[in-house]
Amino acid sequence: MKFNIDQDLYQEIAHEISSEQSPVGIDAKKTHVIILQKLIAIEQRLSNIESALNSDK
Repeated sequence: MKFNIDQDLYQEIAHEISSEQSPVGIDAKKTHVIILQKLIAIEQRLSNIESALNSDK
C-alpha cells in the first residue's frame, strides 16, 4: 500500500508529534489525541451523511 502525502503536510505533522524526550522520537500521547480527534470528526461527518440520506427517504 502506498500513501500519497503532500511533503509539506508530512513535515508539518512530523514536526507536531516529534519529541526528543521519547525513545521512538514521537510524543505518543499527542499522536493518539490527534488520531482520536480525526476519528471523532470522521464519525461526525459519517453521521451527518447518514442523517441526510435517511431524511431523503
